[in-house]
Amino acid sequence: MKRVLKWGLVTVGALVAVLAAGAGIYVGVEVSAFDASLNKIYDIPAVSVSISQDAPVLARGRHLVMAVGACTSSACHGSDLGGGKPIAMGPVGTFVGPNITSRGILAVYTDSELVRLIRDGVKKDGRSLRFMPVEDFNWLPDNDMFAMVSYLRTVPGLDRESGATVIGVLGKVLDRNDVFPIDVARRIDPSRAEHPPAPAPSPEYGSFLVRLCKGCHGAHLSGGKIPGAPASVPIPTNLTPDASGLAGWAYDDFDRVLVEGLRRNGRRLDPFMPIESWSQLDQTEKRALWAYLQSVPARPLGGR
Repeated sequence: MKRVLKWGLVTVGALVAVLAAGAGIYVGVEVSAFDASLNKIYDIPAVSVSISQDAPVLARGRHLVMAVGACTSSACHGSDLGGGKPIAMGPVGTFVGPNITSRGILAVYTDSELVRLIRDGVKKDGRSLRFMPVEDFNWLPDNDMFAMVSYLRTVPGLDRESGATVIGVLGKVLDRNDVFPIDVARRIDPSRAEHPPAPAPSPEYGSFLVRLCKGCHGAHLSGGKIPGAPASVPIPTNLTPDASGLAGWAYDDFDRVLVEGLRRNGRRLDPFMPIESWSQLDQTEKRALWAYLQSVPARPLGGR
């Protein structure tokens, strides 16, 4: 009996060792693939850009930067675009939106390179951006892209060092498995031309704007824990018309959440939600988002 038990323990130990070795090899392969992808050079030519100083163009650019692009949220580039607060996500990594004023990133980018950055997720050196939600807004037409760049060129320059983005091993593995996207350019097809409708309070226009929500609330908008996120990161809510989501809500309830950050029960949203940006969406954009959210299938909380 002792021999049997001893043999069994040895066998279990050997199996655990084999599994650990296999897991180590798998992680190593995924990390290597991630690193290689980030070092890839993308041959995407920069487009010809014509920036403007016209007041309507600058106003449109400011709105897109502050609201639709959510660039001025604290977790992105900050209210003055001089750099955001670090997002610490444990073993996934720490992510920091850099200084994008004329004394930060913009100092070394041409206008054409900025448009390529925003549209294709490709940096000045031809490599991929990390973590920036380019797919949320790269559907914007050329005139909107140019308006954004025109406005950014007017923002006062700030001498402020940005913290470093550090991607952990878990973050790299999650990215390679499409659970937590970090490697931006790999996911964008530069040959795919999208043609969004003109801004209108319609579900069709809302289907483009809602991409702003999918990074946190999931592809199906039903929320749930963000894969790999530590307990300090709040669990995104369900945005579908399910009983665990927006069932029974009226547009005024939705508007109050976006503008005031208050739920129907009066509870305030977690600061992780970038209300400072969403509160600046105009009525057309908010109505379009609401129309689209009312059209999606109801899913229980956690379906992501």
